[in-house]
Amino acid sequence: MHRCFLPVPDFAAGALVRVQGEEAHHALRVLRLRTGNACELFNGCGQAALARIEQTGNSEFSAVVSHLLPPMPDIARITLAVAVPKGGTMELIVQKAVEMGVQRIIPLITERTIVRLSPTEAAAKAKKWGRTALEACKQCGVNALPVVEPPLPYADLLQRSDLPDLRLQCAILPNSHPLREVLEHARYSGVREALLIVGPEGDFTPGEYEQGRATGYIPVSLGPIVLRVESAVFAATAALRYALDPS
Repeated sequence: MHRCFLPVPDFAAGALVRVQGEEAHHALRVLRLRTGNACELFNGCGQAALARIEQTGNSEFSAVVSHLLPPMPDIARITLAVAVPKGGTMELIVQKAVEMGVQRIIPLITERTIVRLSPTEAAAKAKKWGRTALEACKQCGVNALPVVEPPLPYADLLQRSDLPDLRLQCAILPNSHPLREVLEHARYSGVREALLIVGPEGDFTPGEYEQGRATGYIPVSLGPIVLRVESAVFAATAALRYALDPS
């Protein structure tokens, strides 16, 4: 069933709602939904409802909410901070991270990040990645729209106090802690939130690793194989979900 994003505070059974803009255009012009067809609405705050289209226009449609859908089960709250890779890989990372339940994505600019963005370019990229996150929510049934922040310098990330206490930095270092061991301890301690940092193609600099350690970031190893940025994101995120999701 087609899912439409409708950013309203909440849904109520029997309420008449109006869908406009790109969401309505896609439903009416691409999928050719018509009066009487059912669709699923989600508000990006975790709520979803089943609705039936009552009336259509050129670029909008109205629908009556039939009933609210059950909330999704609780999952671990994961924040992903990843150095912006070359090409279109960041879009893939955003898409798959959302599909894997990541709630916040922070694009990073590190010393070895090849991509450099002006403020205007950064704002445009953040908007584009936000749209990618929305499309992923529509496709995979996620009802809470993840936050995709504008690109942020690595040093600024380390100074933030609004992030989870468990802060993991994927590291290619001989003295890194095995991710498995760190997550086993976190799970038995009842931890359900984590921040994961993945560096650029050329890895973090020694100075950046030291800065991370000094501010409470734990260097963790994903094993003996050196992974691409996107592969490290997917492997580590899957491990976090497996270890920290409520049973």
